[in-house]
Amino acid sequence: QVQLVESGGGLVQAGGSLRLSCAASGRTFQNNGMGWFRQAPGKEREFVAAIRWSGYSTIYKDYLKGRFAISRDDAKNTVYLQMNSLKPEDTAVYYCAASPTATISPDLRDYEYWGQGTQVTVSS
Repeated sequence: QVQLVESGGGLVQAGGSLRLSCAASGRTFQNNGMGWFRQAPGKEREFVAAIRWSGYSTIYKDYLKGRFAISRDDAKNTVYLQMNSLKPEDTAVYYCAASPTATISPDLRDYEYWGQGTQVTVSS
């Protein structure tokens, strides 16, 4: 059974940092693209960042690049999202996702496996 389990969310003041983790189990995702998405209350789920298996190339939502950084540790089957200079508008449930291929995409329809999400709340 494939599972993606996010952790590291919580309550943080504006300007603070959080590091989210996504641990995969049930199979290895070393050959798969991995992504992070988020969903704020009343809004659609949106792309945050993704990382390719081959070469570790990355893509980001334009306005998040520079504050957020995605990385992966294939030995641990884990993907990370480092979030710095957090703002109240970053408040959302953050989801980890795995693509069925090595490619990466900002389109959530291109991802096959999803975690249950972790809540990030940024207070002003």
